[in-house]
Amino acid sequence: MRRATVAFVSKLNHLSLFATEILRNQHQFYTSKSCCSSSSLSFRNDPATLATGLTYSANSKCILLGSQIHAQIIKLGLCNDIFSQNNIIKMYTKCGFLVRGLKVFDEMPMKNLVSWTLVISGAVQNGEIEMGLGVYLGMRRTGLVPNEFALGCVTKGCADLGDKELGQCIHCSILKVGMEKNPFVGSSILNMYAKLGNIEDAERVFECMDHHVGCWNAMIGGYAQCGYGFESLMAMSLMQYKGIPMDAFTFINALKGCVVVGNLNFGRQIHGLIIQSEVAFSSVVMNSLMDMYFKNGGELNALKVFDRFLDKDIISWNTVFSGLSQGDDAREIGRFFYKLMLTGLKPNCVTFSILFRFCGEALDLASGLQFYCLAFQYGISDEISVTTSLINMFSKCGAMRKACLVFKSAPFKSIRTCNEMISGYNLNCCHTEALNLFCNLKRLGLEADECTFSSIMETCSKTENQNLGRQMHGSIVKSGFASHGYVCSSLLKCYVGFGMLADSFVFFNGFERLDLVSWGAMISALIHKGYSSEAIELLNRLKDAGGQPDEFIFGSIFSCCASISAYHQTKSVHSLVVKMGYEKHVFVASALIDAYAKCGDIENARRVFDQTSRFRDVILFNTMVMAYAHHGLVGEAVETFERMKLAVLQPSQASFVSVISACSHLGFVEEGRVFFKSMKLDYGMDPSPDNYGCLVDLFSRNGFLEEAKHVIETMPFPPWPAIWRSLLNGCRIHGNKELGEWAAEKLLQLVPENDAAYVLLSKVYSEEGSWSDAAKVWKGMRARGLGKDPGCSWIEI
Repeated sequence: MRRATVAFVSKLNHLSLFATEILRNQHQFYTSKSCCSSSSLSFRNDPATLATGLTYSANSKCILLGSQIHAQIIKLGLCNDIFSQNNIIKMYTKCGFLVRGLKVFDEMPMKNLVSWTLVISGAVQNGEIEMGLGVYLGMRRTGLVPNEFALGCVTKGCADLGDKELGQCIHCSILKVGMEKNPFVGSSILNMYAKLGNIEDAERVFECMDHHVGCWNAMIGGYAQCGYGFESLMAMSLMQYKGIPMDAFTFINALKGCVVVGNLNFGRQIHGLIIQSEVAFSSVVMNSLMDMYFKNGGELNALKVFDRFLDKDIISWNTVFSGLSQGDDAREIGRFFYKLMLTGLKPNCVTFSILFRFCGEALDLASGLQFYCLAFQYGISDEISVTTSLINMFSKCGAMRKACLVFKSAPFKSIRTCNEMISGYNLNCCHTEALNLFCNLKRLGLEADECTFSSIMETCSKTENQNLGRQMHGSIVKSGFASHGYVCSSLLKCYVGFGMLADSFVFFNGFERLDLVSWGAMISALIHKGYSSEAIELLNRLKDAGGQPDEFIFGSIFSCCASISAYHQTKSVHSLVVKMGYEKHVFVASALIDAYAKCGDIENARRVFDQTSRFRDVILFNTMVMAYAHHGLVGEAVETFERMKLAVLQPSQASFVSVISACSHLGFVEEGRVFFKSMKLDYGMDPSPDNYGCLVDLFSRNGFLEEAKHVIETMPFPPWPAIWRSLLNGCRIHGNKELGEWAAEKLLQLVPENDAAYVLLSKVYSEEGSWSDAAKVWKGMRARGLGKDPGCSWIEI
């Protein structure tokens, strides 16, 4: 407690010194030149000078300075001055203190159009969209006609709410007041329809407008936002053909179109136009250009742009960090961070958020902790975006105790923070804790959003609890998220995971609009539960409907082919992948290697690996290790693991899953034990639940049943159904009746409706000759209404 108090006092002292420095450096905004020797808090009785100070406070987000100017305005008796009061409202809302701005607004004896517009704008900017729309309606009831800024804010609010009907109502009111020809209002309408995903309505509105450059920019950006990259670039070409001068926003939106298309050559052509234009040295445009190069695989071009333009801001550095974080070169990111510190620029919340998430993906906890110390030193470790990224990093590195400490010590808990914590619990198999946090959201004064429901449905699926899943489905319907694509995908996965295939198809076919995410979720869920023929049939339905599978759907289909050893289907889909240009995508390539290996064609698996291994990705190496293991080539498996280390690739927890599984299938118990211990000793890596699951399988499969039991009892995670099934299967193989009964009891406590515990336990009894006990198990199974799923064999014709 004393340490926390000292830290808090230190922060207060730092804030006080910072505020004093601002007041000292900025006294020219509100003191006369003749009074320089007097106190810096001697304000002139001049509304214009006070307004300048309030504007500076708003732009610099300095609430301390703004509050002091507000106090001075009250002392000077300017409470009835509408101009001063409007500037105070603007300052408070821009600093994020909407409640204070509303209080000033409520106390104003006279309000003009600017007063109402500032409150509407402030509410929308601070995320209180419904409040902003309510204030707009209140303004209309007073008889005031809204200006272009008020209308622009409410159209943005409708888009953010996703309320198409309300947006159309606002559009009608704009037509009534005759503001549809205003370029600002027109651009806002186009942006609204684009954000609502209704590009056809946006096109109809655009055709009826005077084609101002702002409207062209909105249309180009709208196409890109809705996924129509070619149309976005065509609109830019048409704009150039008609001789309409292009500004910075034109290029920024067109570059977004290049990202959608994924065509680097188009991006280079736009780069040429930028050089010829007057915005060639704009940092905003250069940042967008770098982002386009990074996302289209032109990392060297992006770094050249970065090196050559001089007016770099912190956003430029963040763009580079974000681009480099898509790879796995930690040294390069460290080198650029060192350069940033030499420039004297201060890293911001976005910088640390990117770095923490990179450390989480790379499982580099040591570097993450160093960045954490620096964020704390800069006083931004408590910012919501930083806290969320910290929880993400600790969760992915398996350091859940640290993640919990960050969450509990956060001064402000947002729904984003809670969502990240629930995801972290899911990742580390802490399902009870995830459910407890979800249940406590109301107590924290938070409302669940689509990400919350998606994560908690994943929890229900992993715990295999159908009743809980149905309850969550009811909560989703009550909360109004039943038609949200992201949530629907999670519901589909959950229902398929429960084996409720008929309900899943009813739910899937009932969607008003099937997006690619929904198709992918359904295909992935079907494959995950072993419904392979249904998944392939769904792929054919997608192609017949005119849809184009993405890399994730292809990866899922290859996993399906691997599970049923569909060799000809694998080769057929492989040719389609090559035609569509996805053969070099890591996710697709790794699934293809796995499919060929499980279809018995290790040579084609090796060929795909050799063609893609130059990309130096850990996932590819992990897959090839597992492929060799399935074919009994343990020497090649270990050799590939060593090649990965020679390529300066940090083995991941999945790498050890692959190599320990190889040892498990081939009976190399001691080698598997050594690999497991090396995770902590050689790499400082905490084993994940999957690693413990592999170790238990290694011991169980090879007769080390007491050691397997010891691992389950001492591991830092609560046991889950699959790990009990591994132990129970080992008891079946090696005839350990007593331990098998204990494992079956534990398994049934977790999933009483699962048939695997009954089937495996009956096999333990029958293989030992205890036929009466086996019969009792089958009788109990039938009494519960359970039946063993029939097995099947197949051949490919």
